[in-house]
Amino acid sequence: MLAIIGGSGLYQLEGLEIEQQIEITTPFGKPSAPISSGIYRGQSILFLARHGTAHQLLPHEVNYRANIYALKQLGARQVFSLSAAGSLKEDIKPGDLALVSQYFDHTSGMREKSFFGNGVVAHVSTANPACPALSKDIQAAAQQIGQPLHTDKTYACVEGPRLGTRAESHFLRTAANCDLVGMTNVPEAFLAREAQLAYSSLCLVTDYDCWMDDPSQHVSVDKFFDVYSATLNKAVALLSQLLSAPLSETPSDIRGALQSAVMTPRENLAPAQKAWLRVLEE
Repeated sequence: MLAIIGGSGLYQLEGLEIEQQIEITTPFGKPSAPISSGIYRGQSILFLARHGTAHQLLPHEVNYRANIYALKQLGARQVFSLSAAGSLKEDIKPGDLALVSQYFDHTSGMREKSFFGNGVVAHVSTANPACPALSKDIQAAAQQIGQPLHTDKTYACVEGPRLGTRAESHFLRTAANCDLVGMTNVPEAFLAREAQLAYSSLCLVTDYDCWMDDPSQHVSVDKFFDVYSATLNKAVALLSQLLSAPLSETPSDIRGALQSAVMTPRENLAPAQKAWLRVLEE
């Protein structure tokens, strides 16, 4: 089953026939909002508003672990993330859609970044954090509806909630060679891998961050909302096409990411630790 995580401006999915609004508590706390379970374009899906239904959570306040764990526990096997991003490259214009393949973590330690720790040790490979099968499905859906899509892009995740400085923006686009900048895809993408979930992120490009010399091109909340709604319509149309056919099978290295990653012997784990680990390994 596909889970959709909606970013800024996407707090419910129009056209979703909601069968259940699920309130759930996980071993890692509560998710950002109740999770909607229902039928969209004939397929069963889950939907979660990342920032809460009233956008009450700053990026570093989002309980990413609870979000991913709850989706996995409720039957998700793939995650399609939608999020706003600033462009660090001139050819990626406001209003464009971009598909992420790599992540650069430029957060500052305010987020819980792993399910593991506190007596359970695991080291999961994230060399290629985006699911190639799900990403190809998204690309195919874009082609089928004639929607231009930037692909194979690198997303820099910053802490927020402030908008960045020009020095930071130039560092991310030159030294780190990133294409996009946002505040929410890390640790979400890496937690999805720890949960053995296929994960792909579609970015809705709203601005040029602040690296350009022309101040009128710099990011602001006003400009964000001017561009975002029209871009969101493109993303939802792509999602609709994506779900018009069955999704590709997730590669075995993702579905089995924990097979050789957990180092702590099971006999050393407490019953509660064994229980949440079993959910991740399903």
